[in-house]
Amino acid sequence: MTYCVGMIVDKGLVLMSDTRTNSGVDNISVFRKMFSWQVPGERMIAVMTAGNLATTQAVVSKLEERTKEPDERETTLLNGPTMFSVVSEIGKLLRSTIEERQTANGDRGKGRFTASMIVAGQIAGMEPRLFMIYPEGNFIEASWDTPFFQIGETKYGRPIIIRGYDRDMSFEDAVKLLMVSFDSTLKANLSVGLPLDLLVIEKDKFAPTHEHRVTAEDEYFNSISSGWGDALKSAFHSLPGYTFEPKE
Repeated sequence: MTYCVGMIVDKGLVLMSDTRTNSGVDNISVFRKMFSWQVPGERMIAVMTAGNLATTQAVVSKLEERTKEPDERETTLLNGPTMFSVVSEIGKLLRSTIEERQTANGDRGKGRFTASMIVAGQIAGMEPRLFMIYPEGNFIEASWDTPFFQIGETKYGRPIIIRGYDRDMSFEDAVKLLMVSFDSTLKANLSVGLPLDLLVIEKDKFAPTHEHRVTAEDEYFNSISSGWGDALKSAFHSLPGYTFEPKE
């Protein structure tokens, strides 16, 4: 399983993903699920993946090949005129890859090769944009009403983000919020695990503002984890107590 979050704030974009993949409790591996490409001063694009690992690796490999050996007839990550056009091409590539693998495996392949993606980035002269692509290749864009996207194991960390998110929050607070969201997910689901990959993209910089891999030894993440647990216990005990005594 996977947990990835892409969030848009006034200052730019904040992305975080876990790295755990598993095919059963005795077959757990670490694979990167966040990838980025940039043209200095012109564009910065990042992709996070969830779903069948073979499918997502194939899509990312094809994206890499297109950037290294561009075809003027194809829209790539590095030549697409808008983020919309770039995401449209990624969606088509995802859909075709899934269809290829399902066809090759016949009835055995139905439903096995699905995947979804979060795409975030900015092209010069335009605003930062955030999209979520479904296995069918269609996609939606983040808005004021939906300022963040999650893929993978979403339910445990979602309430944290909904309660804590603010569009004008600082990058530092956005990272803290995602740390809490991921800690809650890690505590509740063993299929999501460390290390975590963090990427911050500031508006109009077209380069990573901050990149970091969060490991089990990360002091800040560990302090967030223990501090959040203590804060929850304190908040719980501060709530009015329930009584079995009848009201007079």
